[in-house]
Amino acid sequence: MADLRQDWEPVVVRKKAPTSSAKKDEGAVNAARRAGAPIETIKKFNAGSNKAATSATGLNTKKLDDETDVLAHEKVPSELKKNIMQARLDKKMTQAQLAQLINEKPQIVQEYESGKAIPNQQIIAKLERVLGVKLRAKK
Repeated sequence: MADLRQDWEPVVVRKKAPTSSAKKDEGAVNAARRAGAPIETIKKFNAGSNKAATSATGLNTKKLDDETDVLAHEKVPSELKKNIMQARLDKKMTQAQLAQLINEKPQIVQEYESGKAIPNQQIIAKLERVLGVKLRAKK
């Protein structure tokens, strides 16, 4: 039979080392001072202030003021608007019926026909398929 032995080594359970927030606690710092332990103090750059957020805006503001480009989204061309509306009316469909057939909201069809939509090639392809008309001009 195998020789069975038990391990009776003492197990020592200790408290966890103090966390970084506990080390920064004023009481812990005072206790370390009384014990004569070395204390390191570091002044952090812009600590406790909001100067970094405000000082950088001066540079950006000048760039924005100097900016002269007019930025606007691409709109649906008037030729495409007319073609969609004409093809839909030829098929005797309402905007809502057309929207349902292409699985889009009626508002999308209305925006395309009024020219307010940002052109999306997938939606235009769906409109072409359902209406049976080529809407996009070859480039």
